[in-house]
Amino acid sequence: MATALWGRAEQQDFRSRVRGALLGSAIGDALGAPVAGLSPDGIRAAHGPAGLTGPAPAHGRRGTVTASTQLTLFTVDGLIRAHVRRDTGGWHPPTDVHRAYLRWAATQHDWGPDERRKDNGWLAQEEWLYARRGPDRACLTGFADDTRGTPDQPKNPTARDTAATARSAPFGLLVGWEPSLVLQLAVECATQSHGHPTAYLSAGAFAVLVHGLMRGETLDAVLQRALALLAARPGHQPVTDALRRAVAAASGATAESLSPGSPGEGGDAADTLAVAVHCALVAEDVPHGLRLAVNHGGDSSATGALCGALLGALHGETALPAAWLAELEGRPTILELADDFALEMTQGPTLHGPASSAPGWLTRYPRG
Repeated sequence: MATALWGRAEQQDFRSRVRGALLGSAIGDALGAPVAGLSPDGIRAAHGPAGLTGPAPAHGRRGTVTASTQLTLFTVDGLIRAHVRRDTGGWHPPTDVHRAYLRWAATQHDWGPDERRKDNGWLAQEEWLYARRGPDRACLTGFADDTRGTPDQPKNPTARDTAATARSAPFGLLVGWEPSLVLQLAVECATQSHGHPTAYLSAGAFAVLVHGLMRGETLDAVLQRALALLAARPGHQPVTDALRRAVAAASGATAESLSPGSPGEGGDAADTLAVAVHCALVAEDVPHGLRLAVNHGGDSSATGALCGALLGALHGETALPAAWLAELEGRPTILELADDFALEMTQGPTLHGPASSAPGWLTRYPRG
């Protein structure tokens, strides 16, 4: 979108939805982390008949996030840098996002920020990000070298889990893009670590869902768009079938009757996305939807993150549970990055351009 199209009210709404999507994803990730990998029966055995009803300790304390949130933040960083570099004629977002993922990979083996790396910018200087929080094996191997996976030559062609999808909400924040381009960008960046069609098409579909919600559309409407866009993609059937099951389960069941196998079994990316979509469809409010998502079983941190991003994009930051936000690890960083993204998308030409540039902005998001 051109800057002239952004009025004050539009900018405020956009920033609220960006914050909502990123904070919502992180809250869901942190909520599900203590029960990730448990069955519904296992969750109830550990947390009582009602299951997990609020934040519980994981990785040392309540509110800690996993590698999904780490990678989501670096995705945002890469997208901002892609727009900053556009002034130089170097416009290829998959490359900038891949470089951001390589900076994330450094946080998984370095003790802390390496000041010798001139392209770190501010995000890679955040010391709290230098912690291993259950990173997916395909992400570690996919970003273990400088070679960028592509749809023609993807990394880890058998990887079909949810890790690539769980980091893909930021592509949906590009509200000025056409939905088909959002899907394509998410797919290209997913293949950098997850080469199975179920994984990268789930990432693309999820980004399209977030994109429509960011524009103020209903989840029902954007689901139909995602299904239409998927239909033209080879290998789409598992993702299409899973999303249709989610819609059918939501139309035929109340939130309380959600059963572990209703939309999907919570295994691969398509099933996990279906669980998150189902919970967002039937949610009475954000906390209710997130509780449903993480108590479903399986990869609870991923279902929580996906559902949280959808509900946060739909309702904005003020709908998020304040008590859960208060304990969220890295909340200042997430807010700062969300506001930077909103600033770049709405005011980018005033921050950098042929005529003048803000030195502080280019220090935060180097072009190199």
